[in-house]
Amino acid sequence: MITNPESNQLQHAHDISDAEWNLRVQLAAAYRLVEFYGWSEMIYGHLTARVPGSDNHFLINPYGLNYDEITASNLVKIDLEGNVIAGRRHTVNYAGFIIHSAVHMVRSSNNHVVMHTHTRAGMAVAALEEGLQPISMFSTAFHSRLAYHEYEGAALRLDERERIVKSLGNAKALILKNHGLLVVGSTVPETFLRLYRLERACQVQIDAAAAGKLNIMPITLAAQSGADLDSFQSLHPQGEGGVEFEALMRKLDRIDNSYRH
Repeated sequence: MITNPESNQLQHAHDISDAEWNLRVQLAAAYRLVEFYGWSEMIYGHLTARVPGSDNHFLINPYGLNYDEITASNLVKIDLEGNVIAGRRHTVNYAGFIIHSAVHMVRSSNNHVVMHTHTRAGMAVAALEEGLQPISMFSTAFHSRLAYHEYEGAALRLDERERIVKSLGNAKALILKNHGLLVVGSTVPETFLRLYRLERACQVQIDAAAAGKLNIMPITLAAQSGADLDSFQSLHPQGEGGVEFEALMRKLDRIDNSYRH
């Protein structure tokens, strides 16, 4: 992890542990990458991460900031009731709190990171009755591992949290019908790679459907392809998504490393 004196000063000024600071840097990088790939929806959508420790706090973006304005230090720390713990000069989006706290409140879960987007392709697939189809390599990564949640309107009601958790079950990806995409994981790199694959799978399906009839894989082939992707990823010593995310952070550093501040 690349650091600089200014980042260290900010870290100590906010009394943030090394583990939390590294998490903040990675999460801020993920926000910048969502912007880089064109997946942001104005100021909406959220990427959150559970803070290491036993306090059940998680980090979320400040409401009203563009994704390219997110930095490690301006991420807001909140608890499972939506109370701001650190970053009090900013507010948070209540709908984002509802959706993300649904996952974070399951204390026994290893889903420490949640990423939710409103991309054009993701929302398009979320609007299809048949959902995501096994027509590309990346879509097979979600074969028999993708869950769906029925649309209940804007996520403003606390009681929807239990239904989101129930819909997700043991899956690592969830299509919120008529809404958008949601993925979970144990680390920021793992979760971002999963988001990339799901978004790419949605883009390919919409493009292919516009061009002609979809060539849907047999179930056995889709299952084998998904297993192959899993086995390939398991070979990386940095963990799932580690190599890819390090490369993407180097890309960001060449463009604008202010996310580290």
